[in-house]
Amino acid sequence: MLASKLFAAKLRAGTALAVVLCCVATTSLATPHIQHWQSASGAKVLFVENHDIPMLDVAVSVAAGSSFDTAEKSGVAGMTQHLLDLGTAQSSEDDISRGMADIGAQLGGSFDQDRASVSLRTLSSERDQALRLMAGVLQQPVFPEAILAREKARVVAALKEAETQPASIADKAFQQAVFGAHPYALPVSGEVASVEKITVQDLQDFYRTHYSASRAVVAIMGDVTQAQAEAIAQQLTAALPVSAAPPALPAVAMQIAASEQRIPHPASQSHILIGAPGMSRTDPDYFPLYVGNYILGGGGFVSRLMNEVREKRGLAYSVYSYFMPLKQPGALQIGLQTKKEQADEALKLVRYTLAEFIAKGPTEKELLGAKQNIIGGFPLRIDSNRKILDYLSVIGFYDLPLTYLDDFTGKIERVTVAQIHEAFARHIHPAQMATVIVGAPEVKETSGVKNK
Repeated sequence: MLASKLFAAKLRAGTALAVVLCCVATTSLATPHIQHWQSASGAKVLFVENHDIPMLDVAVSVAAGSSFDTAEKSGVAGMTQHLLDLGTAQSSEDDISRGMADIGAQLGGSFDQDRASVSLRTLSSERDQALRLMAGVLQQPVFPEAILAREKARVVAALKEAETQPASIADKAFQQAVFGAHPYALPVSGEVASVEKITVQDLQDFYRTHYSASRAVVAIMGDVTQAQAEAIAQQLTAALPVSAAPPALPAVAMQIAASEQRIPHPASQSHILIGAPGMSRTDPDYFPLYVGNYILGGGGFVSRLMNEVREKRGLAYSVYSYFMPLKQPGALQIGLQTKKEQADEALKLVRYTLAEFIAKGPTEKELLGAKQNIIGGFPLRIDSNRKILDYLSVIGFYDLPLTYLDDFTGKIERVTVAQIHEAFARHIHPAQMATVIVGAPEVKETSGVKNK
């Protein structure tokens, strides 16, 4: 259920979708045939018909992520999505839960800076009841006062616990250092003080403003015909609110001032994050940056960072880098954990490796290996209905071409060393990056950097 998933961890973990879409099909692999249309309600619909198994997967996404919060009301967007399936005009929280369990259906969802979604998986033979319940969750939420109070207490407790965890402390400080006053810096789950003040009226107002049919994306995958899919999309969105589009988000500042925060913590290891604004979903440099990052730190044991930091020097068990592409440029994040006494050595090595990569780019051998690995791994990315549903949702929400999957192979193959070198030089500036060290070793006053 949504209630069990929302506030667990941020999507930059995340960001599962960021990883899923950074893949490629071989020319011999049949990619899904995507049908698309606009429903009578105004929603955008993407549909893949597949009768191989008697299953139906559906997701409805709206532009209602945490970036639509304000600093004073952070947490409202997440709480709105969190409470959608905890009571509707027709069904109580228990009614919804039991109704889904009785037919073996699963109601879920996701939430990040850009979007909120509700998803359903059901046997196609049981779809009528499942879709009726999902339609109520989407279109008739009531946000009961007693349940809001209960969930606020849960979220506040989780936030207070997160304030003691080095990974959570580092992530929060990193987002604020990278994005400054931009809404992408707002904590996805909110702050303790702001969550405590959320009212039912706040949720109702947010829902009416952001859960509009005209800005919804419906993804449908599985054992239904196009005519049935058209009816499903209309059923799920016809009674969504009608509202004007909210103001556009301000632009992300691509170049930031260099910063370094050293935050004391009793943990035995230092948690280190380094990064800066990176790329959006529709960035012209998307493919060179993705392939380049695979070489830099996204390819696991075949990446440069892993080779330099772990394999050669044993300074960390794992070190990674990834882009988090959003509507606007999300962050490039490099992360690792290491013993406190070697944190400065590891940080220096990571910075040097990044600077060398940006200055010189990858080798032809590294590029060839990256392409082979990306292409070879693609079939596993579309081996289930649910994974294809994720593609449909992201392609629709971010206005990617419907031929995205068909075109990916050629675009990956055409990436060159020069393109990667030039793309990283345009986007990433080693002298203008944010660094956060939680569980930081003590530093001398003469270094110019003090503990926070």
